[in-house]
Amino acid sequence: MKEQFTTTVKVSGKGDSKARAFSDALSRVQNTLLKSTNKVLLRIEPQDVKVVQAREGVRTEKFLFFFLARERRSYSIELEVTVIVSVIDVDKVDFITQ
Repeated sequence: MKEQFTTTVKVSGKGDSKARAFSDALSRVQNTLLKSTNKVLLRIEPQDVKVVQAREGVRTEKFLFFFLARERRSYSIELEVTVIVSVIDVDKVDFITQ
């Protein structure tokens, strides 16, 4: 009934800081796993995180096209996360009809 397997998930995230980009990417691991299986997830345990691609974008903003110039930075990251997943296979549970 309870099963455990290892899988690799590719996720990406964006943010206005490096930490927010990482956080956004890691928060998408569970949703990606839920889409790939129809079993009930008990536990997701990350084993390894590999950075596939990390980008920093810089653009200059100006007030009224001339005044108060400032740089705005945005970060995007693509990760490959290896996880150990514990699941319950609902198909193997015997339900009693009443």
